[in-house]
Amino acid sequence: MTGRRERLERLDTGAIRRRSVIPAVLLAGAWLHAGCAPDGGGDGAGAEGGDAAPTEAAHFEFTEVVPGVYHAQGASDLVVGSNAGVVVNEADVLLVDSHISPAAANALVEDLRSITDRPVRYAANTHWHFDHAHGNQVYPPEVEIISHEATRAAIAAGRSNSGRSYELFVGSIPGRIAQMEATLDTLTDEAARAELEATLEGQRTYYAQLQEVVPTPPNTTLSERLTLYRGGREIQFHFFGRAHTEGDVIVYLPDDRVIITGDMLTGGLPYMGDGYVNEWIETLDRVKALDFDWIIPGHGDPYQERERIDHLQAYLRDLWDQSVALHGAGVSPEDAAARIDLTAHADNFGGIAGPGANPVAVLRIFELLDGTAN
Repeated sequence: MTGRRERLERLDTGAIRRRSVIPAVLLAGAWLHAGCAPDGGGDGAGAEGGDAAPTEAAHFEFTEVVPGVYHAQGASDLVVGSNAGVVVNEADVLLVDSHISPAAANALVEDLRSITDRPVRYAANTHWHFDHAHGNQVYPPEVEIISHEATRAAIAAGRSNSGRSYELFVGSIPGRIAQMEATLDTLTDEAARAELEATLEGQRTYYAQLQEVVPTPPNTTLSERLTLYRGGREIQFHFFGRAHTEGDVIVYLPDDRVIITGDMLTGGLPYMGDGYVNEWIETLDRVKALDFDWIIPGHGDPYQERERIDHLQAYLRDLWDQSVALHGAGVSPEDAAARIDLTAHADNFGGIAGPGANPVAVLRIFELLDGTAN
């Protein structure tokens, strides 16, 4: 394992060596099952960011949404997990969300050279989930990593690499590897074997990369609001209330009329396993009070259609109300998930093919109602 000091020195001098590329998709089945599409996923609706053609580097594609503000999306087989927001200021750069691993974080900083030679001075974690915060360790001490105080507390307590979310998306990898190894022994078709071997190698490599993660809490926190002034740009960090997690931060660029939301808003339905579904609705009302044209979400493409926030609120409200009713009737969360009908929202969320709700989301709501949620 590469030493932390060596990694920081490479980052600080700008001489980052490229880490090994991970030739695998990021647990696509688990992400989609949880209602949180992998990078580039979601329902596919919405405008594309900016008018200029995207800039492709070794691992990332940078789309300039407005001058100096970019949406960074994985463009290779390196596992990155989430989007990143990139704000290029007069003298420095702010990165919003540090990705899923040191390898992904290093690749992003290296690929930034395709759009700017300015140094990363600030980073932010919109929340504590591993795919948005497990790259923190690559930044040298002078880089301010900004988050809500609850996000820092969660990472410091080890929640970013344990618990339901981590086990759902990462804990199944060893079992998946074993299953693929067993399947490989039964295959005789050469093409099928080659395809499975490539997938298996990707999962092994990705799992090995995870062993390098040292969860690193942010070093700068806010409780409600923090503002940076970098040259002529104002950058606001807002906590409007609990939503996707207990510490979601929105990055707001008032002059650029852009918000960077993490997983409070995504391209489709966000993961709700650590969410506060009823409060999420009210938190989004406060987000809508901001004056913005562009949304850069935690997963999926940037978009301008503000009504998509209304659609998510309507879905969350319906899910909450039906769950509350079934909980009050003594129905188990598993049976409730099967009985809930959200087909009224199918026009806005293309993954809804019939009755039924995400079991993890319903279980979370039942925990909130029972007072047992973390």
